[in-house]
Amino acid sequence: MADANVWLSRRRRVHDIIEVGASEDRISRLYDLVNSLAIVVNLVGSVIYTFEEFRAGFGGWLLTIEAVTVVFFAVDYCLRLWTARFLHPKLSPARALLKYIFSFSGLVDLLSFLPYYLPVFFPSGAVAFRMFRVVRIFRLFRINAYYDSLNVITQVIASKRQQLLSSVFIIIILMLASSLCMYSLEHEAQPEVFTNAFSGIWWAVSTLLTVGYGDIYPITTMGKLFSIVITFLGVGMVAIPTGIISAGFVDQYSRVKRLSEYAHETDVHFIKVGLNKRDPWAGRTIQELGLPSGIIVAAIQRAGKIIVPRGSVELFPEDTLVLGAKSLGDDKHIDLKEMVLRRQNPWNGQRIRDLDISRQTIIVMVRRKGNVLIPNGDLTLLEGDSIILYTQSHLRGASTIEV
Repeated sequence: MADANVWLSRRRRVHDIIEVGASEDRISRLYDLVNSLAIVVNLVGSVIYTFEEFRAGFGGWLLTIEAVTVVFFAVDYCLRLWTARFLHPKLSPARALLKYIFSFSGLVDLLSFLPYYLPVFFPSGAVAFRMFRVVRIFRLFRINAYYDSLNVITQVIASKRQQLLSSVFIIIILMLASSLCMYSLEHEAQPEVFTNAFSGIWWAVSTLLTVGYGDIYPITTMGKLFSIVITFLGVGMVAIPTGIISAGFVDQYSRVKRLSEYAHETDVHFIKVGLNKRDPWAGRTIQELGLPSGIIVAAIQRAGKIIVPRGSVELFPEDTLVLGAKSLGDDKHIDLKEMVLRRQNPWNGQRIRDLDISRQTIIVMVRRKGNVLIPNGDLTLLEGDSIILYTQSHLRGASTIEV
């Protein structure tokens, strides 16, 4: 039983490493960097290989780079299969595995390496399999998960998907209608060009979505007048999706601005707290948390979406909670102390739980290279760390902070 728990813990640790890592998890962040670098190097090498002069001089190196990165993609896919149960903890292991395999990310991960090896077993289909390697470019979406600025684009498109689908549907209907009308106007004058109702589709697409390609065009007076009308409509139709996406960006940033303004006007402070599998809040509903009356859960960020924090909402690992609380009044102050660990400080290299400090001393926060670390008992302090603590004892070299 103990061996099974150890094995399960190792699988969970592998999952934490291959998924987007927290700033304090150096191994996971290093894996994220290697993964992003492998994607970029593979795509750059594939593009360079299409140039004959580079292929002649560096073809061997480029093929080696491709082989190494593809092996990395294959290993990454196997690890994600092995740890899929932790990606969807609410599902059974088999269903979690199937959900990952048939998800967009799972299919892209599979097609990133499988077409490279298929010609070994099916030599006759080598050309077709090579075409599937283009799917690797979709691995760039994994980089999207590492940067919040790129995530905004995904969030905007997802939030406006209904409006975007409606605008695309209108454009398709307009193209079919304009193709049919142009056929009626131009068929007798150009029977070899507008041969049927759908022969004007190419003209409709080039007119509605661009300024016209020029290979198909009307020659009758009514056809030219109709073409002018369609061109004006095309400018408006193409502007609709652009306006929807632009409005989505404005809404996204306005939401953040309103939240900060609300915090300033009502004297409420908001903080973001990320959950992991070891947190006791994971797996509980909001009403089961037992928060004090002065603290509220303002929002929940989950997989790029904002969840309304109703009492029945269950919290999952990897959720990010936005907590709000009223700030202290001007007549209430807490004096904290900040201390930077120097080389000779005996706390260097020790875990917080092993420190020889009094019970009246509480470490509130640890700042390391611009990152804020949660001071749990297993956190090891390093030289250069800035430690903010509450204590009634005298600490040499510590400065006082008034909160």
